[in-house]
Amino acid sequence: MQSNLPSKITYQPIGIIHTSFSNIEGMPIQPAGAADIRGTIEIFEEYSKGLKDLDGFSHIVLIYHFHQAQSAKLIVTPFLDTIPHGVFSTRAPSRPNPIGLSVVRLLKIEQNILHIENVDILNDTPLIDVKPYVPEFDQSPGARIGWLKEAKGRVRNKKSDDRFV
Repeated sequence: MQSNLPSKITYQPIGIIHTSFSNIEGMPIQPAGAADIRGTIEIFEEYSKGLKDLDGFSHIVLIYHFHQAQSAKLIVTPFLDTIPHGVFSTRAPSRPNPIGLSVVRLLKIEQNILHIENVDILNDTPLIDVKPYVPEFDQSPGARIGWLKEAKGRVRNKKSDDRFV
């Protein structure tokens, strides 16, 4: 069934994410654990017209490249567990396609600079895309959370360590 798939998919960064995190160790592992941590996003000039009307949203979805991720692993031990899981049931950075996703608060936009809060992203991370967060589209009442139900409530205090370095 893969006969019509392209052999390679290429994306270009549309910007760069700036944060205070120069080292992976000690970073929050999700935006829920990064309350009040601020950063900025520099959208490259050729994409800045695409920011029109984004300032009406309180939160945005960032899709980015894990530029410091090491080799892909299909079985990983995530930060919130001591048991190995399949990488696709985690948000670990060591993935076949090292793509990250974070929902952050949009504070303001100044020309091509987005000021954001609740940032759990390494400094100088290449940004692939920005989308508005829309609760009606993005929330799923009754969603199951698999093995993470045992870790519920611990994400706010959990920090990154060296397991994916």
